[in-house]
Amino acid sequence: MALETERLLLRRWEESDAEDLYAYASDPDVGPSAGWPPNKSPQESREIIKTVLSGRECYAVCLKETGRPVGCIELKLNGRTDLTNRDDECELGFWIGKPFWGRGLIPEAARELLRRAFEALGMRKVWCAYYDGNEKSKRAQEKLGFRYQWTTERVDVPLLGEVRKGHVNCLTKEEWEAQP
Repeated sequence: MALETERLLLRRWEESDAEDLYAYASDPDVGPSAGWPPNKSPQESREIIKTVLSGRECYAVCLKETGRPVGCIELKLNGRTDLTNRDDECELGFWIGKPFWGRGLIPEAARELLRRAFEALGMRKVWCAYYDGNEKSKRAQEKLGFRYQWTTERVDVPLLGEVRKGHVNCLTKEEWEAQP
């Protein structure tokens, strides 16, 4: 299944995307701010596609002009998130390769995924979080209408062996419907 926006195609990850994933996910400025280490090889990226990026609502963010992935976006359904244990709530997670920062691509992709969450999947709330200092994620969430809920001073970041401060935001279906 694929979703489309003006500039993007959101589609399932394929093992053949490993080189493209590695090209962006190996950048030390990308993964660590989201809580995961840079990919070490195209082979590791292939394994990540098979295991981590295999969620039912996980999509490669592809530019329409090339069809190649430049980032990732996912609605993490119950069982794949620790922000909710409800079937009518999920978590939005995303990242994009550094050459594409500041172009509004993640908010564009996220608007389409939020539409899917609320209209097709029957969600009543979508949660989103970021670690302290990840201003790009914070701004993207604000652009999408997410509202601040709470801050946790000590959040385990197991993939990096760290503890960080985390901020959690939420968007309800009613708030989403009221947006212009």
